[in-house]
Amino acid sequence: MTAPTRDSGGMSPGAKWAISGAIAGGSVASLLGAGSSALAVYFARRVITPARQRTADKEVLAVIRDGQKQQVILAADDDTTVDGVYGFFFDGGKGHARIGRIISYSPAERTVLREVEAVYSGDLSTARWGWWSGATYPDPAAVGIPAEDVLIPVERGEAPAWLVRAKGKARTWAIMVHGRGATRQEALRAVGPVLELGLTSLLVSYRNDGLAPSADDGRYGLGSTEWQDIEAAIDYALAYGAEEVVLFGWSMGGAICLQTADLSRYRHLIRAMVLDAPVIDWVTVLAHHAQLNRIPSLVGRYGQLMLGHPLGRRLTGLSAPVDLKVMDWVSRAVELRTPTLIIHSVDDEYVPYGPSALLAERNPEMVTFETFNHARHTKEWNVDPERWERLVKAWLRQQLAPRLNPGSRPGPGSGAQHTAMGA
Repeated sequence: MTAPTRDSGGMSPGAKWAISGAIAGGSVASLLGAGSSALAVYFARRVITPARQRTADKEVLAVIRDGQKQQVILAADDDTTVDGVYGFFFDGGKGHARIGRIISYSPAERTVLREVEAVYSGDLSTARWGWWSGATYPDPAAVGIPAEDVLIPVERGEAPAWLVRAKGKARTWAIMVHGRGATRQEALRAVGPVLELGLTSLLVSYRNDGLAPSADDGRYGLGSTEWQDIEAAIDYALAYGAEEVVLFGWSMGGAICLQTADLSRYRHLIRAMVLDAPVIDWVTVLAHHAQLNRIPSLVGRYGQLMLGHPLGRRLTGLSAPVDLKVMDWVSRAVELRTPTLIIHSVDDEYVPYGPSALLAERNPEMVTFETFNHARHTKEWNVDPERWERLVKAWLRQQLAPRLNPGSRPGPGSGAQHTAMGA
């Protein structure tokens, strides 16, 4: 999770004690002082407030030109020393390069030399700081795929999307949902294999992501509100020839897809879901982030209570509480009735993979689970694109095969089994 550039974490004494008394009958308030209460508010607001700017935390030490090619020396850290192909954004996001394989790594000097595969915008030689990303391509043209810019009607206006048409008439469309703090660029990694399967793709934006209209409160609903924009995307797909859809979701986009499959009036038309490092249970994720940020567990739980309690709105800025229990799919495992492929790295540092494994264990009829190793959050494709694409194509072929009985769901023998293969 990325911290917003600004956060008005203050509160009035009356509001503080109102929420403290309402939540847990004052028991929490008796354990939390004013400082801890303010920290809980800050933590809660940080979770639901969109960041205005990503943190440029990767240092560029030098750029070396080798003929027509470039190489870059970066400060070594947990991201830059993992092999694979990645996006690197610099100059406040105006610059974008695709960084490839590791050429050399010096643990003693804490530097890593990597290949520069492409520079799409900006001058990398002048860059000093930037941020790492799984989004390796800026747009469909960079992937070599024709696309159209379309607008999807949503609650407060129109949400931009990329439409990538399959050859011929595609009855199944893939609707791709990026994660928190990311953009539709994240989904470009999946377009190639989806096209091979003959599916049209719709790479969407949704409220508060910087492209689609903001929600009235300007806050993330963690999936509890954003799913309505995905329903609007399904509505658009159906209006332009789709008969059914497959949902793709990364990180919070996975939580959004799960809510869509649960709540949308079109849920019967969702043939399958492919979820990459999804948020299956927000309570686990938020507890993990409290620990990462060295926030006491009690303070973290207090922040969670603020998100879900009506009186918490005065402190968080939410227009409506966020019900984290409704989005706990470990507890609701048997209620998931859409065939789902979950891909999740055991080394995911942001969204622990445990809830994904538990969901698959509790609902093996519907959930196929594939683990990767070494990949950081939502970067399974970046570490091993060939395996990622092979898994997705093989699983979707089984799910999209003609059904013997209309309306039936594929059973354990048709690919919706629980597996746990390491990469």
